[in-house]
Amino acid sequence: MFHKIAVIGAGTMGNGIAHVFAQKGFEVNLVDVNQDQLAKALQTISKNMERQVTKGTLSADEKNSAYGRLHTYNTLKEGLHDVALVVEAATENTELKLKIFKELDELAPKEAILASNTSSISITRIASATSRPEKVIGMHFMNPVPLMKLVEIINGYATDAGVTDSIVALSRQLDKIPCVVNDYPGFIANRILMPMINEAIYSLYEGVAGVEEIDTVMKLGMAHPMGPLQLADFIGLDVCHSILKVLQDGFGNPKYAPCPLLTNMVTAKKFGIKTGEGFYSYTPGSKELVVSDRFKNQNLF
Repeated sequence: MFHKIAVIGAGTMGNGIAHVFAQKGFEVNLVDVNQDQLAKALQTISKNMERQVTKGTLSADEKNSAYGRLHTYNTLKEGLHDVALVVEAATENTELKLKIFKELDELAPKEAILASNTSSISITRIASATSRPEKVIGMHFMNPVPLMKLVEIINGYATDAGVTDSIVALSRQLDKIPCVVNDYPGFIANRILMPMINEAIYSLYEGVAGVEEIDTVMKLGMAHPMGPLQLADFIGLDVCHSILKVLQDGFGNPKYAPCPLLTNMVTAKKFGIKTGEGFYSYTPGSKELVVSDRFKNQNLF
């Protein structure tokens, strides 16, 4: 059913999704208005595939073939030609996604399925921007996409059962494990994860424990591979804040309100790994986990 796929957005998630589809034999049109971002995405994919070759999980010939199935475009009109599936992986912003899906509906083939990699925004609302809500679905990959097995598949209010079945089958073709959920704020992954991260930030904010102590308790006591504060840095504190606001607004429940410390950090543009500082400080090329100076002496305010 699917041969050619379009991925919209060449950032971290977009290049990871493109990587996986190309590796599994699909022709991939990677679309981004920013030519520099497209070039960076291709470099990242090549580097990650080369790492797979070094580890023996991909042969050099397979890498070259997969890389050759990647095609880049600056416009939707060019990038959507003759595709059977579009996976949108743009910034987690409601108005932007609505704008993109309106354009996708106008430009993509009428039979094409339109999927969003959104981590929290309503699929039903996204589908409302199109004339084909039955063909709109959530396909939430996890970061890093080439390594993480889960795909959270979200049914909108009008999503056709046949569309869901085809996306489940496609996810298995990608060697992923699909989990189908319904369209409520945060779906399952972030409805559970974000309140936990927020509670960890509140524990720091209230002086219950330090950064290392909170993360160590969750790693050693709960067998989490990464503590919640380190994970928040990895996801991006700005992204965590946005998702919590989606939960708060969607449920009308103050329990989802972002911790004031998180809000202050986002306002100060301390987003975590991508800005070099969050709960930890990050030095390029170093894997050492170093608590940010801001939190070393528990002077939180």
